[in-house]
This record gives sequence, C-alpha cells and structure tokens, in this order.
Amino acid sequence: MDANQLTSRKSIEKLICDFIAKSPDNSMHDQTGSPAWDDVLVGFASGDDPIWQQYKEYVGAFHWTPWEVYNQHCPNDPASPAELTVISWVLPQRKAVRQSNRINRKYPSEAWARIRVHGEAFNAALRLHVAESLTALGYSAIAPMLVSNWTIVQSLRFSYASSWSERHAAHAAGLGTFGLCDGLITAKGKAMRVGSVVTKAQLEPTPRPYSDHRAYCLYFHNGTCGKCIDRCPVRAITTSGHDKETCRQHLVAARKYVQKTYQFEGYGCGLCQVGVPCEAGIPVKSAREMLEKGELPPPPPPLA
Repeated sequence: MDANQLTSRKSIEKLICDFIAKSPDNSMHDQTGSPAWDDVLVGFASGDDPIWQQYKEYVGAFHWTPWEVYNQHCPNDPASPAELTVISWVLPQRKAVRQSNRINRKYPSEAWARIRVHGEAFNAALRLHVAESLTALGYSAIAPMLVSNWTIVQSLRFSYASSWSERHAAHAAGLGTFGLCDGLITAKGKAMRVGSVVTKAQLEPTPRPYSDHRAYCLYFHNGTCGKCIDRCPVRAITTSGHDKETCRQHLVAARKYVQKTYQFEGYGCGLCQVGVPCEAGIPVKSAREMLEKGELPPPPPPLA
C-alpha cells in the first residue's frame, strides 16, 4: 500500500486483514500450528469526538484523549483533535477456542490461555505494524497500548483503570457496547480481544449504531439473562457489576494452574465470555436488527 492508496477506511481494513492472513506471528504456538485469529472487525472514530472528553470525565483525568497520547509521542508532527483518527479493531475468538473454554468451570482451557499470551502478542505486533505502516506513508501514528508511559491507575470509582482502554476506543468506533461483566459485546460477540492506533489522518468515522453504552446486554436491556454471573468461578460478577479485584486474584491463581497443567507460562480465564448469549453475537434482537439494517439511534446522552 502506497501513500496514494490510503484514501478510505477500506485501505486500512485491508492492511489489517493482510497482516492477519500472512503474518507468521498469527499463531497459537501449539502442535497443530493453528492461527490465533481468523477474523476481524474494524472501526474508526474522530479524534475530536466528544466521547473522548466524556471518558476523561467519567473514568478520570488520567485517561488520555487521542490528542493527548498522540501529541505526547509525536511531538515533531503535532495535530489538532480534528486531524486525528482512532483506528480500532476487534479480534473475535475462533469457534474452536470458544468451544474449548465453554466446558470449563474454574480455569481456562489450554487454547484460551494460549490465545491470551500468543494471541495478544500477535495483537501487539498488529498494533505496531499498523502504526509503522501509516508512519512510513507519511501519516504519523502511535499505538497507545505500546507507549512507555501507558499505565494502570488506582481508581476509587473503578478499583483500577488504565490511561488508555482498548474496549472504550472500540465503543467510540462503533464496534460494541458494555455488558454486566464489563466485557464489550460486539457484532461477533464478547469473546474477543481489541487493539487500536491513533493516526494523523482524517478518515470517515464509523457511525455508532447505539445511544446507550449498554445497549447490547440483555441484562441491561430488559433484566433477563445474567448468565455471566453463573459462569464466574469466583463470583466476581453480580447484579451490581464486576468486582475487578476478585477477578484479578483469580487470574493470579489461573497463572499457576496454566503453568502446572499445560506446562507453559500463560494465564487467562474468559469463562464469562463463553457459554453466554453474547458469546458470538448481539443477543438483543432489536439492537442486532438495527445494526444489520444500518439504522442509527438518536444522539447518545452523556455517560452517567
């Protein structure tokens, strides 16, 4: 792809899809040589979208806007918010990986743990590939999750939060809404991982087909479901939401389990992402149909 080809969202989507299809890093590093990922959803959000400031006010002053993280790390090519685009992608878990984790009740399957380590390593490589490819074409770019000062911050409101959230970037780019367990429910479901890059290029934003940041969750839609509560082995999910600290402690135990049982350094859980109605799609029929028809809701209210 040369500079003249970067004229649309499709060119970025092709850049991402080609890397998924051709990169040797896309591997579970198991005996079968299976790829970590075989599908992707891509979305775009403008750097001057009001939602970034809403995040800052809702999550905390430490949460970067695209303008903040870009200008920190690309000082030789400064940009205004309106000149920036956030490119976000969702990597849905493959069916075989979801099935392997669905039968588990306490700790992750080997395939799921491999994806958490090797699949995320590929995701990091994808972030770098997109950022470097755009920069080489004259569009300065940065992957917020890869910068040296990305950090996790203690938060009175949320236990802890980070200076950049891939899930929130994906939500801004029209790729999904949040569920009871804090996971992002997308058109390909909640079992997935997410990545993003901020670039000095003006690309058409993806419309957000929702006005409620929880529109795709059955529990918040009509009070039904709550299956993720039962799937959590340590009861870190209740009708009040997600207890991050209890979840974190379980991940520590899961790391020891993976090392002992599967004989490699890995971790993960993801049990609340499988065996639930939102595992591989949007369970709220009206929201799913709106997305399929390309219909847009009224403008969203500010995050509460």
